[in-house]
Amino acid sequence: MPADRPDGSPGLLYLLAEARAPLEAAALIPTLPSLLGAPTGDGHHVVTIPPFGAGDAFTAVLRAYLGRMGYVTHKWGRAEILGFHRLHTIAVRRLREVVDEAGGPVSLIGHSLGGIYAREVARADPENVRRVITVGSPFAGDLKSNVVWPMYESVTGTRIESIPDDVMARMNEPLPMPATAIYSRTDGVVSWSSCIDAEAPLAENVAVPGSHIGLIHNPAALHVIADRLAQPAGVQQPYAPDGWRRLVTRAGPWRRPRSSP
Repeated sequence: MPADRPDGSPGLLYLLAEARAPLEAAALIPTLPSLLGAPTGDGHHVVTIPPFGAGDAFTAVLRAYLGRMGYVTHKWGRAEILGFHRLHTIAVRRLREVVDEAGGPVSLIGHSLGGIYAREVARADPENVRRVITVGSPFAGDLKSNVVWPMYESVTGTRIESIPDDVMARMNEPLPMPATAIYSRTDGVVSWSSCIDAEAPLAENVAVPGSHIGLIHNPAALHVIADRLAQPAGVQQPYAPDGWRRLVTRAGPWRRPRSSP
């Protein structure tokens, strides 16, 4: 496969390879016994945030799996994942609705732009967030290192260049709670290097093979999610894949150096 293009976005062959996404979902059937053997949860509440252009139906498989593994799952429950100006009016308000129901901090999982929202919601209200897991989310570096940014600008009316420098810098900073960034080096929509966190005690990056669209239904990614959620609150032990996952999953293969102050 070719390297990323000069602007950082994936090349054409990566994008064409997104057609393999249905195969990732189909692989859930033969790997289900292994997935059900992942560590079970403690019953805490988890909010799933879908990607740009998709609704809660897109996270239905993830929610069903996590429900089976012992978590109380919540839809995003909002019609849109749009501009950052809606962060407090929509996103933080939704978090607090779930926190009120849960009676304590909850975990957030977001795919693609949903993961960027998960991180910024957690940053805005850290006392109410237990853990953050992003799946193919381009939160780091250049927000144009993907193939959908023109559509994002057109739909939201938000220009990437208009996002203040301090906001961009903050997005690149590690979170104050345990965070796991799941990414694929063969992602056809976003540059994989924009999906990994800076080196920090509570930050972790895990690479799995797969497409961008199919990553949320990818058996290896689902196992990582279940394993990470099963850790106690405030704990971030390195992900240690076993069995067949050792052949396809790489924890912490590369981390961005933390920016100098």
